[in-house]
Amino acid sequence: MSTIAGSTGLTQRSGADVAMRRLLRVPDVRPTKGADEAAQRLFSTSILISATRCLLFYVIFPFVLPALVGGVEPIIGIPLGLVALVFDVMGIRRFFVADHRWRWSITALYFAIMVLVIILLVIDVTHVV
Repeated sequence: MSTIAGSTGLTQRSGADVAMRRLLRVPDVRPTKGADEAAQRLFSTSILISATRCLLFYVIFPFVLPALVGGVEPIIGIPLGLVALVFDVMGIRRFFVADHRWRWSITALYFAIMVLVIILLVIDVTHVV
């Protein structure tokens, strides 16, 4: 357990919270005003990127792209997947910086999405190689 001074007195942090904050290099200070809104905006952006990738790979590429050009899915998928992963990590970090009350629930959702994106990246890399 760790204790910090917050806006409403001392705040207790669990060992998992302290460990995740260290991993993400989040300073143990009181969040700034507007941090919750910034976290939610970043969450929306990263989910939009992951959703775009899924839309492309499961709707557009299987039906439209083969009719036009074949074999470009991995070339587009690898960079898009890497960008999605970067935004996912940034989103998790932002929720911890904001000390958002839903940070652990959102982190679990992000991890689930990241696992799916990593699986798709492995498939894309094996197609390229």
